[in-house]
Amino acid sequence: MWNEIKELLLSALNGLYSITNDYGFAIILLTLFIRLALMPLTIKQTHSMYEMQRIQPKIKELQKKYKDDKQKLQEETLKFYQENKVNPFGGCLPLILQMPVFFALYQVLGPLRGGTAEEAAMHNLPSYIEVNAATLPETAKRFWIILSDITSTPQQMYSSGGLKAVIPYAILVILFGLSIWLPQQLMPGEKQQKSIGQIMAIMMLWFGWISPAGVLLYWVTSSMLGVAQQQIQLRSYARKEGAG
Repeated sequence: MWNEIKELLLSALNGLYSITNDYGFAIILLTLFIRLALMPLTIKQTHSMYEMQRIQPKIKELQKKYKDDKQKLQEETLKFYQENKVNPFGGCLPLILQMPVFFALYQVLGPLRGGTAEEAAMHNLPSYIEVNAATLPETAKRFWIILSDITSTPQQMYSSGGLKAVIPYAILVILFGLSIWLPQQLMPGEKQQKSIGQIMAIMMLWFGWISPAGVLLYWVTSSMLGVAQQQIQLRSYARKEGAG
């Protein structure tokens, strides 16, 4: 099953590469298609997060009222969610659905060991480019004039090319961290939750440092599209409340 997902991703990237002649742009287009497919769920996700923040004062009242009766608190909280048609877990599904794509893309773009070159080329971009070197240009791994190799990690670029080579990759890592931090900061919420988001973003910088650049490109693009959608929805909700 996992190999089938990777093979499907590679096929999609190759199809988009045949149109763009650039795997970086192919990743951006793939990200756009995935975001469009998940849009009904991400709209519900933003709405659920918005509603959760809207009812927080009432939840705090319930917590204060039933602080000595855990079972009653659970019952009243669940009842309140049902009455207000709020799903406390509604914001999780789109992220859960994206994670298999994220980790599959991580493996598609990274080095792969084991099996013949032809077998590896079925679900691994570096192997695919190597096997098809006769029909693909030497610059196949490049993203426009920005990244020389989307299959390399920032760490690898620093080790092989030094500071000058790693600069665009380091910028991408910073954008990766911001893409995790910004959506949480723009959502209404408590300072404690936002502080947790800041810590998580800082921790994820290391993951970005050791991830293929194409994976970071996917996540940053996806996050930018998500933030745009989120802000359009939040402003729409604010206008409705103002009109109400």
